[in-house]
Amino acid sequence: MVAIPLSIKIASQISPLDAAKLLHIFKIVKKYRLFCGPINLQLVSRSNILFIINPISGGKNKINLPSLIGKLLDPLKFIPSYSFTEYAGHAGELAEEAANNNFDIIVAVGGDGTINEVASKAKEFNKVLGIIPFGSGNGLARFLNIPLKPAEAVQVINELNIINIDTGSFNGKGFFNMAGIGFDAHISAVFAEDKSRGLTGYLKLGLKEVLSYKAQTYDLVIDGKDYTFKAFLISIANSSQYGNNAHISPTASVTDGFLDICIVKEFSMMKLPVLAYEMLTATTDRSKFVEIIKGRDVTIRRPQEGAIHIDGEPLFMGRNIKVSIVPLSLGVIIPR
Repeated sequence: MVAIPLSIKIASQISPLDAAKLLHIFKIVKKYRLFCGPINLQLVSRSNILFIINPISGGKNKINLPSLIGKLLDPLKFIPSYSFTEYAGHAGELAEEAANNNFDIIVAVGGDGTINEVASKAKEFNKVLGIIPFGSGNGLARFLNIPLKPAEAVQVINELNIINIDTGSFNGKGFFNMAGIGFDAHISAVFAEDKSRGLTGYLKLGLKEVLSYKAQTYDLVIDGKDYTFKAFLISIANSSQYGNNAHISPTASVTDGFLDICIVKEFSMMKLPVLAYEMLTATTDRSKFVEIIKGRDVTIRRPQEGAIHIDGEPLFMGRNIKVSIVPLSLGVIIPR
């Protein structure tokens, strides 16, 4: 049998996902010797990848992180660059600049707020989002099973396993994990003004504020159906959890085309430990304190304007909130 040499080039216009699939096929071909001659695989294109690092997220020092990433990142797949954020909103600016300069993958290194800024631009410019979690709660990363250890998260990026996830909109502002009004929005606003970061600081503030916070009455329209609730908070969940494995909607999915509208009803403070236990054991879907309604288009009317939160970051909005979902609109790298 005559030997047949095979020379293959992977062109620059092939997506990172397609290139990874082709590499896998060629490895199988070589393993089983389906060709008699040698296989010469010439890789002429690598993906430009930018790591946008929030230096203060989670209260952890990240000055040596680029060095660690550089040692672990697959040099056959990626050409890395690194940027540190300097102020609120800077991650989004850096992500947009990267998208306009031929970066294929943009990695958010921080918490859910940093992820929100980067993901918003990745979605807008049809780029792939990577995540190295460094936040206080890491809600979206935990839901997607992305490792909390940086070295392991880099290995996930090396695998280049990409899925598309749903994204939400809160009065036109995109969110990817969780948005809400009521107590969680109030505590996000208070936490943003506090200099202490991390889970301990968040819990201390939460316990202090929960004693004085009062439930409000909300009118909702969910996919055309009217509801009225006196609620402690209303969370709009794309994933199941706020972070730190505190699940508000255990059956939520980022790929089902629905948002979970989670209404936490007014309750006695003596029952707070029960609700906390239900969240930590992912049983709030069976709680008498929580009602969960799945929907695509939602209108929320509240007594007055005030704080809301988008992926844990506080904003100020008016009395009427319009919520919607865009199915499978963001590519994200997750573990296989």
